Amino acid sequence: MAPLPISVFIIVKNEADRLGATLAAVRDLADDIVVVDSGSTDGTQALAASLGARVIHNDWPGYGRQKRFAEGQCRHDWVLNLDADEVVPADLAERIRAVFAEGEPAHAAWRIAIAEIFPGETRPHPWAYVLTPVRLYRRDLSTYSTSPVHDRVVLGPGVTVGLIKGRIHHFSVRSLGDQLDKLNRYSDQQADDLDARGVTIPAWRVYVELPGNFLKAYFGRRHFVRGAYGFLTAMNYAISRHLRVAKHYERRVTSPRRPG
Repeated sequence: MAPLPISVFIIVKNEADRLGATLAAVRDLADDIVVVDSGSTDGTQALAASLGARVIHNDWPGYGRQKRFAEGQCRHDWVLNLDADEVVPADLAERIRAVFAEGEPAHAAWRIAIAEIFPGETRPHPWAYVLTPVRLYRRDLSTYSTSPVHDRVVLGPGVTVGLIKGRIHHFSVRSLGDQLDKLNRYSDQQADDLDARGVTIPAWRVYVELPGNFLKAYFGRRHFVRGAYGFLTAMNYAISRHLRVAKHYERRVTSPRRPG
């Protein structure tokens, strides 16, 4: 089947071990694939180019800003955003095609469920927790937020949203150590964002953030259905949320105080 007149855009850095599967899954779906790289040193750029993507360098400005830059490089108004560790399975690709089967889609933005696949798994658990963000949309009517830590699509006036059945497969965890390193770095950016927005989180949160977020992940996000690995990833999530608050608190108590 001919590719759809849509653009796929992906932001990357050092994703040579995962990006190949992401690109292979969409190269027959879209006729324009944009990879925006922020300084990979593992051959990501060459891999992406070899699989037909247009590779563009842009220094890292933050999550939302990088995605807004990437959508601006696309050739089509209709765009599909993926992360480098996400794969569109064949059934979802067919459902995306169906959205365009009769011409202009009924909605200008579409939500798609995203389900994690942990190491040792071959497919998402049937009861896996899913997020359903907008990932397919018209970039002339909606656009990514410029937030440095939150990468969400801000809908334009009057834009209606549909839901495409199926799930993006999210291979988010290389290893528990790699996940914790990534979450630790992200907590620094979250603390920076709180400072920039002038937000103050009360000190009592340092006592409850870790246990509260463990319960949120383990039960609320149903990590308990994934056995021991689910317990461990729930712990990592809780630690990362604790670090965000802990770093924010540390900055408040150690920063120079203005003379009264």
